[in-house]
Amino acid sequence: MSEPLRIGLLGAARIAEKALVAPARAGGHRLVAVAARDRDRARAFADTHGVERVVDSYADLVADPEVDVVYNPLANGLHGPWNLAALNAGKHVLSEKPSASNAEEAAEVRDAAVKAGTVFMEAFHYLFHPVNRRLHELLASGELGELRHVETVVAMPAPPDEDVRWSLPLAGGAMMDLGCYGLHAQRMLAPWAGGAPRLVSARGGERASAPGVDEWLDAELEFPNGATGSARCSMAYDTWQATCRVVGTRGEAVAVDFVLPHQDDRVVVRTEAGERTEELGRRSSYTYQLDAFAAHVQGGEPLPLDAEDALATMRLIDECYEKAGFAPRPRS
Repeated sequence: MSEPLRIGLLGAARIAEKALVAPARAGGHRLVAVAARDRDRARAFADTHGVERVVDSYADLVADPEVDVVYNPLANGLHGPWNLAALNAGKHVLSEKPSASNAEEAAEVRDAAVKAGTVFMEAFHYLFHPVNRRLHELLASGELGELRHVETVVAMPAPPDEDVRWSLPLAGGAMMDLGCYGLHAQRMLAPWAGGAPRLVSARGGERASAPGVDEWLDAELEFPNGATGSARCSMAYDTWQATCRVVGTRGEAVAVDFVLPHQDDRVVVRTEAGERTEELGRRSSYTYQLDAFAAHVQGGEPLPLDAEDALATMRLIDECYEKAGFAPRPRS
């Protein structure tokens, strides 16, 4: 058996328990160290989740010789700087999305990953779950026919006004936090659409209490084969919604929750033969993700995401902002 990953955590973020701690335990990996701005908070996190050590700073963590993999769940605006620091220290990096604040910074992350020769992956965990693999299988098998249209909607109730997701200096906004999933899911359909989509138009609305930050943003896309795409996101909706609808010439399929498929694993398929609902399993998409990341680091198994993919998504995000009348997010 391969040696377990030795993981260091930047920050004591809320998402870390589900996104990394539980998957690491399931995979037998070591949580070697954690650093946070507040050492007491880091200590409490370590005690709760079985992290071996607390280190004094983010810089100490990325330099720690016992850490092979750095997990970065910091605020969006801190993804780029600390991804660069970790890569420059020769670490593998699993970063929460997006990889950077804008395309210029994402290109630097890509270049650093190439130079380091280590593994960099943006944590689009949804892609590894059977729900999303099933959408691709339905296109590949021909059951849905030729791809004609895809719709993604990712929406959630509004966080408090003081939440960092509303902070322009920390690269907040609905597109950064939610819309990136929809754009990425549409980009992943390129094999069945003649290539990657291009942006046709975008419009959005500003958060009243956060100038320059998008509360919602809608984007229209077009694929080389003529198929169209609609990607909508909102960070001020009445409930959680994360649907992906793929429409072909012979039928359609809907993933009821493509972002968190372990919460609702249904794929509804409609063709001339009738309608059926497939249930693909409640195992966490985060666990599938870490399994795939570890298999690549340890054994060179193929991995569908890398720093080049992260850059392509970030370029599309920047284009959406510009077409909708917003500026791309500033560097932190």
